[in-house]
Amino acid sequence: MDRNAVIIITGAAGFIGSCLTGYLNRKGYYNIIIVDDFSDESKRHNYEEKKICARVDRDELFDWLNRYKIRIDFVFHLGAHVGYNHADSSVFERLNIEYSKQVWNYCKDKHIPLVFASSDSTYGLGEKGFSDFELPEKLNPVDAYGVSKNEFDKWALRQSNELKSPSFWAGLKFFDVYGPNEYHKGKFASSVYHSFQQADTEGKIKLFKSENTRYQNGDQRRDFVYVKDVVDVCYWLMQKSAEEENDFVSGFYNVGTGKTRTFNEMAEAISKSLDKKISIEYTEPSENSRTFYSNFSEGEIKKLKEAGYNKKFYSLEDGVRTYVQNFLLSNKYY
Repeated sequence: MDRNAVIIITGAAGFIGSCLTGYLNRKGYYNIIIVDDFSDESKRHNYEEKKICARVDRDELFDWLNRYKIRIDFVFHLGAHVGYNHADSSVFERLNIEYSKQVWNYCKDKHIPLVFASSDSTYGLGEKGFSDFELPEKLNPVDAYGVSKNEFDKWALRQSNELKSPSFWAGLKFFDVYGPNEYHKGKFASSVYHSFQQADTEGKIKLFKSENTRYQNGDQRRDFVYVKDVVDVCYWLMQKSAEEENDFVSGFYNVGTGKTRTFNEMAEAISKSLDKKISIEYTEPSENSRTFYSNFSEGEIKKLKEAGYNKKFYSLEDGVRTYVQNFLLSNKYY
């Protein structure tokens, strides 16, 4: 896509959205409209140095677009309300479903390609596997966030089947993403981030004891994916949408490494990145963690590869080393 293209990124003050903005800047894209709730000062460092053409409050986006009538070339809808549950469940309905419908319909009406964030949480505890060939109607998410993402996925698929969709769209199911610019996320930051903080301040890493006889302590598994790979996929999709001979099939795509790794291996990667021996303490999971905890995740990425994406993903060891040594140790932003 031409570097003069005008691109909207929602959730641009957050983790993945701010990394994508920085990535596009490095590729020479500066006509970027960043959209978010910018009232959270803890996110300011994620976006304040980025080269953009406009910053728009999330709740003012559609009025702003109608007022200025700027031609938009691509939309990345990465904004969402995250969390397992919320005292006011309507926040998931409003931000993750209804707002996403507005974005979808705007892109449909204006013929704008759209990439939006779904989530691996739509797979629930993984009892039905982690295949992006599986229809959203058959999935069983277990928390309010996963339910809200899956409800929008189901709606989007119905719209697409009725030919009421953008001509090009992709819903990306991100697995366990880690990397720079997640400093503000608190308890919702990645396991890699929290484990590094524990190693750096306490000299040990705390992992959950296993409550499943199939897994030893710390051998519960995740598909850890470095954020650089996530934004690489986003960029590839944007370029794909601009191809004249475009055979891309719109739909849902897993974004993970396709290789599951243990928490013990993650802890070892942090230890090696710090070049010191870090002990591991196995602790009892909280009641909330027991409710929503999955012992295994692994994103099948055959569909993404068949669509033409062939770039190699960071290994856990390479991704953790890059994150720790280039960002965490110096508290740098991307």
